[in-house]
Amino acid sequence: MIIRRLAVLLAALAFVAPACAADALRLAIQATGTTAWELAVVSAFSLDQEAGLELKVNELASTEAGKIALVSDGADVIVSDWLFVARERAGGGKLTLYPVSTAIGAVMTRAQEIKFVADLSGKKLGVAGGALDKSWLLLKAYALEKGVDLEKTSTIVYGAPPLLAAKAEQGELDAVLEFWNFALDLEAKGFRAAIDMREVEQALGAKAAPVVTGYVFDEAFAASHRQELSRFFAMMRKARALIATNDEAWRAAAARISTKDKTALDLYRKHYVEGAPTGSLAEQEADAATLFQTLEKLGGETLVGAAKTFDPKTFYRDEP
Repeated sequence: MIIRRLAVLLAALAFVAPACAADALRLAIQATGTTAWELAVVSAFSLDQEAGLELKVNELASTEAGKIALVSDGADVIVSDWLFVARERAGGGKLTLYPVSTAIGAVMTRAQEIKFVADLSGKKLGVAGGALDKSWLLLKAYALEKGVDLEKTSTIVYGAPPLLAAKAEQGELDAVLEFWNFALDLEAKGFRAAIDMREVEQALGAKAAPVVTGYVFDEAFAASHRQELSRFFAMMRKARALIATNDEAWRAAAARISTKDKTALDLYRKHYVEGAPTGSLAEQEADAATLFQTLEKLGGETLVGAAKTFDPKTFYRDEP
């Protein structure tokens, strides 16, 4: 009788154990990015266990480090933009992107006389991210359509986002084109958005709020881990929904944000929620393709590599 019971127990364990085994995913993320917020919520609410996933997270200082980790097989999934994916595909890589956020920055200022792009003429403008930053190229294209060549009429200062934010606060810049989170920090300190980059995107032909960033991974990995990725996407969508609606979840996310200023945190939450992608995949791809044409024209091979048109496989379309 005892032997028979042990046999039944062992058979039951053999059946249950594989179902309970978690599938591993290696993530390389920016320590200060919104994915870190979501993963804090995943941990706080045990969403990874619910999804049957074991997340091996490597927090990095920059998005560039994440790109290196992905292409060197040091990570399965990173967060980056579709332009990086398009460039890699043009060079023979097989990366693809699952849309995550439409959040984009703005031209921030305290100067009341700066309201339109033409008002930047004769001014000292800080540009975060460098001469080939997507937002800067889009702003230049928008200005040219208005008859303004910012590189000729303005004094352009390139630099890291936190450095330029500090210079703007000190009055060393008349305006600054900042990433969305730094723009919100400045807004909480009395700055305003003179030019919203979402409006610029739409002026250049985008129909809605275009996707900016997403989860990036290799096509071969996706083919062999289709179900795991699907569960991962669903888990992260649930974390995003909790951040939007559940104050306990928001507190877990906010713990990963350096500022403790309530005004700034309220702005972070509001813009984060507004940054959720909308529209169909076809609409998202159409907007990206439209903006790609502008970026390719201004940035050329230095920006987009050998790509001349937007590769439709840039966006992942094989989720179950």
